[in-house]
Amino acid sequence: MSHQISVTPSGHNFVAESDETILEAALRQGLTMPYGCRDGACGACKGKVLSGTVDHGNAQAHALSDAEKADGIALFCCAKAQSDLKLECKQVSLATDIPVKTLPSRIEKMERLAPDVIDMHLRLPANERLQFLAGQYIDILLKDGKKRSFSLANAPHDDALLQLHIRHVPGGLFTDQVFSTMKVRDILRFNGPHGSFYLREDSKKPMIFLAGGTGFAPIKGLVEHAIAEKCTRPIYIYWGAKARVDLYMPDLPKQWAAAHANIKFIPVLSEPAADDAWTGRTGLVHQSVTVDHQNLSDFQVYACGSPGMIDAAKRDFLAAGLPEEEFFADAFTFSTN
Repeated sequence: MSHQISVTPSGHNFVAESDETILEAALRQGLTMPYGCRDGACGACKGKVLSGTVDHGNAQAHALSDAEKADGIALFCCAKAQSDLKLECKQVSLATDIPVKTLPSRIEKMERLAPDVIDMHLRLPANERLQFLAGQYIDILLKDGKKRSFSLANAPHDDALLQLHIRHVPGGLFTDQVFSTMKVRDILRFNGPHGSFYLREDSKKPMIFLAGGTGFAPIKGLVEHAIAEKCTRPIYIYWGAKARVDLYMPDLPKQWAAAHANIKFIPVLSEPAADDAWTGRTGLVHQSVTVDHQNLSDFQVYACGSPGMIDAAKRDFLAAGLPEEEFFADAFTFSTN
């Protein structure tokens, strides 16, 4: 059975099935509430039920007392709706609303997507989840205090595993290990989430998502989040790479575009190989944007890739009328030390 849920003070509404928790329902539909362990133990997802009834599930006594239950307090990671509900809960909309954690993780999966790109999935301890906004990144913590930053390629509603797209940097302290000796079940420590590269959901402007290489990782998270929250704003995805093999997940954005009328996908190759039989766009990816959209005054742009790509895109997009405050970027840098 479905129940209508309304949230104050945000005014958001969503639907929860009777067999899913309130938090699961909210995340599934692209709404982000505060949470931590997702297991009824930490109390981070605590809020008030202003009207309606819930089943408190496996909320642990130290996190939710009987007195709090009597006062209408619930843990949304455990509570299930038994009727239509009106809730009082702060909804996360800014990166500063989310606690930064240092956590261990176990490598669950390593899949080679291209000769120099591995899709790594990390599993957290059973009593932990990482709350994050789509587009943010984590720092993998190495020995001697060194760290490597990787964007999260999954959206917040799909957080059972953390997904990273890791490109091999020859001679790189970390990526050499990833591509040679690292294996499933190895343990990695990380700190996060970090970054201000996330969707500004209060805007109604059409969006251009610009990715260079593995800059597709956070763009993937942004698009999947937008789809989950049933965003109807026009979305133009431009993914630039050197050759066809470097578009390491080519079918996924095609599927998005086929399933959603508001999404368009434009792949661009700068140096297609002779056997690529490439008939699509060529050249610099950001220049394809300005060819298609000569006036960017009414757009938002989310760009992720090399510093050179980001700088060139910002320069040319501002010249095409894009307001500077509507350009959001995450520049990838690489280190071998």
